Amino acid sequence: MANTETALKESMTIEGAIGAALVDYTSGMALGTIGGGKELDLNMAAAGNTDVVRAKLRTMEMLGLKEDIEDILITLGGQYHMIRLLKSRGSSGLFLYLALDNKRANLAMARHQLKKIEAELDV
Repeated sequence: MANTETALKESMTIEGAIGAALVDYTSGMALGTIGGGKELDLNMAAAGNTDVVRAKLRTMEMLGLKEDIEDILITLGGQYHMIRLLKSRGSSGLFLYLALDNKRANLAMARHQLKKIEAELDV
């Protein structure tokens, strides 16, 4: 089982990774971050993507959908932003956030690798 620091370091080995964060969407706080920089404030991204997750969960509730969110993908001109809600025991209310350079990233592989990281994460 990987801890938060190990999981975030593994996230940065995904081809095209710019930055990653483990986020508590009940508070909007990043529990850990890696990468980012001037062009990507990961604490701001954590707070903003918390709103995205909450909005999607509310919409699903209004629609009566009883399924779980696996991923939320946001595509920008030069980046992919992936949000993966955690489902492992003890991780309720958390998501992994990964920003990728879309010129270097393989989206299918990134999704597969993030799913593997989630499975090994022990929060």
